[in-house]
Amino acid sequence: MRYTLPPDTVHEYARYGAVVLRGVLTPAEVAQLERGIEHNLAHLSPLALVASQPEDPGRFVEDFCTWQHNPDYAAVMQHSALPSVAAQLMQSDTVRIYHDHLLVKEPGTRQPTPWHQDQPYYNVAGRQNVSFWIPVDPVPLASTLRFVAGSHAGTWYMPRTFRDQQAKWFPEGTLAELPAIDAQPEQFEQLAWALEPGDAVAFHMLALHASSGVGPGTRRRVFSARYLGDDARHAVRSWRTSPPFAGLADRLPDGAVMDDPLFPLIAIK
Repeated sequence: MRYTLPPDTVHEYARYGAVVLRGVLTPAEVAQLERGIEHNLAHLSPLALVASQPEDPGRFVEDFCTWQHNPDYAAVMQHSALPSVAAQLMQSDTVRIYHDHLLVKEPGTRQPTPWHQDQPYYNVAGRQNVSFWIPVDPVPLASTLRFVAGSHAGTWYMPRTFRDQQAKWFPEGTLAELPAIDAQPEQFEQLAWALEPGDAVAFHMLALHASSGVGPGTRRRVFSARYLGDDARHAVRSWRTSPPFAGLADRLPDGAVMDDPLFPLIAIK
């Protein structure tokens, strides 16, 4: 399905690193995605984790890399407007699936998602990429995803574990430390949008983002679809990336195009 973006949207993505897309999925596709999420929750993979504390009155569940075993996920990732939109935002001739990511905060979850970038956790180099954050529940402004405008411009910040702030990826001191974003609102412009089912936020994998918990009567089920463009290359790491791709380094050398069955090219219609 072709979903033609206004030129201003492509420009804003390049400038700010995050844009909102209204009605990018049809009601039928939202229903399909909701079925996929509920199936995923009932059949969590070995990569699934509970990202909230035991004393949290809610529950924050994440899972990764299940789209190839979930027909509803696969249909949305391959046959909705998402690949076409990805190509336009990345300004790329090719679109390759990278991975999927489930993020569900059950009612009353207090656990915030702290400020971070995604790409430092990954095994990918290159600038042409996009992630879609797609809720199947209404998301009020208080619990939506927030971004620092323009933070995708190039600086890589130290990735740390969300619970205890440990550096389990890049060695200590090798990347810049995260600034105090919320304490300096005049320096770090934030972008955020309330969302309805069918809407999505598209953001660059280097865009700094965070979110709060959810209220006692609010369930926030979100599916993220991530895509790579022309310049994406395999970045072999000596540590376990998040998500991990076991055995990939044996098939793809460092700097290789991400040409592997795990990351299929999608035909753009």
